[in-house]
Amino acid sequence: MIVEHLLGEGMNIKTIAVIGAGQMGNGIAQVASSAGFQVVLIDMNDALLEKAMATIQFSLGKLVSKEKISQSEADDSIARISTGTDRSLCQNADLVVEAIPEVLEWKLDLFKELDSICPDHTILATNTSSISITKIAGATRRPDRVIGMHFMNPVPLMKLVEIINGEETSAETNATIVQAAESMGKVPLTSEDFPGFISNRILCPMLNEAIFCLQEGVATREAIDGIMKLGMNHPMGPLALADYIGLDTVLHIMDVLYDGFGDSKYRAAPLLRRMVDAGLLGKKTGRGFYTYN
Repeated sequence: MIVEHLLGEGMNIKTIAVIGAGQMGNGIAQVASSAGFQVVLIDMNDALLEKAMATIQFSLGKLVSKEKISQSEADDSIARISTGTDRSLCQNADLVVEAIPEVLEWKLDLFKELDSICPDHTILATNTSSISITKIAGATRRPDRVIGMHFMNPVPLMKLVEIINGEETSAETNATIVQAAESMGKVPLTSEDFPGFISNRILCPMLNEAIFCLQEGVATREAIDGIMKLGMNHPMGPLALADYIGLDTVLHIMDVLYDGFGDSKYRAAPLLRRMVDAGLLGKKTGRGFYTYN
């Protein structure tokens, strides 16, 4: 059922553009379209977009098979998503969510371009997990309408959206994005713009400490992960979780924390850095702390 997206004290969002059709971007597109928003999914080439749409169809099909949604609801969700490679498609969007790789220069260039393409009312959101919202907003002439919208992976299943205010993000922008996330069935919780925000400021040092424990021979990988699963009721051990996230991503976030706070407690484990240098990035490369088929 299409819901009315008149968002309290915020603006009326009808169309959402998602830039980046990878794992996070296609998940964001799916939950937005399922909530009744019109969605434009944008990436560099048609092959990436076709792969993304196949992933969305598969994900929706699983929900149908589990009787969480009907086939007609899945079909309607797909029908609300259009795709393209031209960023000018953002010119009719009320909200743009960026989900490209965590490279500051790429994001700055993209937000500068979006600022010139999109109408003044459009909110520009980034799915960054660690890069400063204030810094990204500085590439635009609308810093009051730039905000962090950090979805969790896998997007269709995880309830949290971490909302991050930049230095100049307006209360109206925050209210609009909070209620947009709620329309998608998510629980939005707001953080201010500090390195790592909340989720990764707490999570990644824990993962890093587990890597130090392995490096120092405190215990085997199985014991480290088993202790955290059985003793702390974590669904996944920290080393397995680091593999799932990507060791390069964990290292990037630790470096952001270390550079941002200047505190040695955020120093990345040398073993983590060596593994990234060796290309052992976890599940996505087939090898990390564990081996994957």
